[in-house]
Amino acid sequence: MEYSRFISLLPQLQTIELPGIEAQLLAVPPERSELIKAIDFSSLNYKKAAVTILLYPKQEQMHLVLIQRNTYAGVHSAQIAFPGGKIEESDVNPAAAALRETEEEIGVAAHQLKVVRAFTELYIPPSNFMVYPFLAFANEPLQFLPDPKEVSQVIEINLHDFITTCPIQIQTRATSYNPKIEVPCFIIQGHEVWGATAMVLSELKETFKILVR
Repeated sequence: MEYSRFISLLPQLQTIELPGIEAQLLAVPPERSELIKAIDFSSLNYKKAAVTILLYPKQEQMHLVLIQRNTYAGVHSAQIAFPGGKIEESDVNPAAAALRETEEEIGVAAHQLKVVRAFTELYIPPSNFMVYPFLAFANEPLQFLPDPKEVSQVIEINLHDFITTCPIQIQTRATSYNPKIEVPCFIIQGHEVWGATAMVLSELKETFKILVR
């Protein structure tokens, strides 16, 4: 998608009704979907995190950035993710937390980005986090300076290619809740992208499919 085309879609993107949880659940194993729908969030003492769905022009084409986290002792070790992290008390709001974490992880400052809107929040049971995604974009190409303590790789994805040629696939893998289960995922540059990241990507894809159909 050309940068100019993306800019022309911004007014609609800011006001469109998001496909929400139904789009997210396209990237969830069927046996987990009903459990997610049945969660009583009022009974949970969950932690909060925010992530940035970051779009930017590269050679006049809009791109999306993901990161691969470093290997560590935790449930999200080495996973593909959006830049982001835990919301701190010092953060003015969740969007500010997403931008702060983006700067810390990949070196893109908040003043370089414009927040378009919040996307649909989602809950991650293994880590007990409620995640708040925010779509943001840059008007100019970006230079990434990943924090080597947190990020092992920056992954740049052509937005049009993702929307049009990257379907959800089914892979068998071990998860925190099942040692062998068929899991929906996106295969991106050789990486299996699943879980919460795939759920956010699924809503992003379905949103743009509505806008450009």
